[in-house]
Amino acid sequence: MEKQTSTQPSNKAFNLASLLVLAIGVATYCIGLFNASMQLNEKGYYLVILLYGLFSAVSLQKSIRDKQENLNTSRIYHILSLVSTGSAILFLLIGLYNADLLLSEKGFYGIAYIMSLYAAVAVQKNLRDQACHADAEHNTEHLQDALQELS
Repeated sequence: MEKQTSTQPSNKAFNLASLLVLAIGVATYCIGLFNASMQLNEKGYYLVILLYGLFSAVSLQKSIRDKQENLNTSRIYHILSLVSTGSAILFLLIGLYNADLLLSEKGFYGIAYIMSLYAAVAVQKNLRDQACHADAEHNTEHLQDALQELS
């Protein structure tokens, strides 16, 4: 099967917006944790859930993209990435449900969390698109050089 790749990287505005949303989402979540009146172990739980969620979402996006590009990806890795992302979100929901926080605070953490996960996926996609585009340009240059040598 032929490898399917994006021919153009996303534009600079989208790349910058994705990075900003990721930074804003993670920063607001962490600032909220820093200012929260909860025990240190609770803050640690929410921080680990954020890190776990970011990693698992990027990993899931990578496994999906690998499949789309017909790259060899193990089924177990894809399933683990999917379960891991779902678990991270579920753990946040369980933690927030049981937390002694105002409903507005729970919403704040939920929105910042989901915003961060989405932005992490977008940033990873942008970086991969840029790398694919750079590889394609590099290969095109080598092909043009080879054709000139044959002429």
